[in-house]
Amino acid sequence: MKLYIKQKVFSWKDKFFVKDEYGQDKYYVEGELFSWGRKLHVYDMNQREVAFIAQKVMTFMPEFHVSQEGREVAVVKQKFSWFRPKYEIQGPNWTVEGSFWQHEYTVSDQGGSIQVSISKKLMSWSDSYELDIVEDKNELLALAVVLAIDCAVAQQNN
Repeated sequence: MKLYIKQKVFSWKDKFFVKDEYGQDKYYVEGELFSWGRKLHVYDMNQREVAFIAQKVMTFMPEFHVSQEGREVAVVKQKFSWFRPKYEIQGPNWTVEGSFWQHEYTVSDQGGSIQVSISKKLMSWSDSYELDIVEDKNELLALAVVLAIDCAVAQQNN
């Protein structure tokens, strides 16, 4: 299953749709403009919140908590490293490898099976990403984890 994210270039707060492989809107993501730390709400097309991503403030390295239906399902933490950013995903115990700066990376489970591949689309006015999710049951969790990693990368770039 594939999802596509195209973020707006000049936006005061994050606000964008996630499309399915047929070009149909599947999710709507909206950030909070005035909050301590970054916060993203993920809604389905029935305007029901299906995931919430919140940055934990006052930490040395970026840390984001992912909740679904009011229950924490993952914590995405950037680990200290000298040359390349590294992330730990607690909860589903996934690992992340690849180039975050170029938005070309994979998220795998403990057995090494790829759960989602992320690639940045070139020749685009704004950032566009393709998420290739292996198992349908992990669609929402994979999307939320990728959004949390993107927030952490954006924070490091600023």
